[in-house]
Amino acid sequence: MAHSPSGESLIERVVRILESFDAHSPVLTISEIARRADLPVTTAHRLVTDLLDIRLLERTGDRGIHVGVRLWELSARASGVIRLRDVALPFMEDLHAVVRQHTQLGVLDGDEVLSIERLSTPGSIINATHVAGRLPVHACSAGLVLLAYSAEERREELLAQPLERYTARTIVDPTKLRAIFADIRARGHFVADRMTIPDAIGAAAPVFDANGQIAAALTIVLPSDAERVVGHVPALMTAARGISRSLGGSASLMDSAQPASDPRFFAVQRNKRRSKH
Repeated sequence: MAHSPSGESLIERVVRILESFDAHSPVLTISEIARRADLPVTTAHRLVTDLLDIRLLERTGDRGIHVGVRLWELSARASGVIRLRDVALPFMEDLHAVVRQHTQLGVLDGDEVLSIERLSTPGSIINATHVAGRLPVHACSAGLVLLAYSAEERREELLAQPLERYTARTIVDPTKLRAIFADIRARGHFVADRMTIPDAIGAAAPVFDANGQIAAALTIVLPSDAERVVGHVPALMTAARGISRSLGGSASLMDSAQPASDPRFFAVQRNKRRSKH
């Protein structure tokens, strides 16, 4: 595999080019791509041209370039994330009908939570992430839930690092975080009170796969009213349990910390079934 003078492989440089695009900058020029990917303009031009030829990138107008549809097609063919999102979406829609704020699904990727789906209502509170966006794993409800059900070695590896404080309420003390992980496993959910941004509270519950492993975290994000968030926790946990069962998860793993099911959630599901007949 060809390497640059710096020792980087061709694939590493191509990945840096693809990572240049984000939700705020979906269209870039070659000069902008070169700057964001930290590549010489001539190298960026050559690699971008190759990516255009195989349709992983596409042109917009004369100079603009954006991620191509073919890249989405290739990733969607056999991605476990796509199946997870498809299984979860009906439950997310029902939960969103109850909460009427942000409803999100996230997976653990390194030291971050990657958001793979989000449902929102016009006028919802400002959210810290978006689809394909990332949040620090230690500073959000989804991340702490995902870590709580991950291997202890993974948790300790994170706790051995310096943790950034995003608000005055972000918990960065390893001893306190270990206690939170134990509490999450006992209760089956976690409420993060303004840990990521000052004006929002998130609550998350685990989603398990057919092997009983943590697959994702289902999250709701509401304005900073803890009592209101807690009132939605039964619906959140009911939806998370429904996703887990649809993935083949064991009921015994989910029932140990499961509160009474939320009748509002089931009312939404009944109404949907009636509307189909």
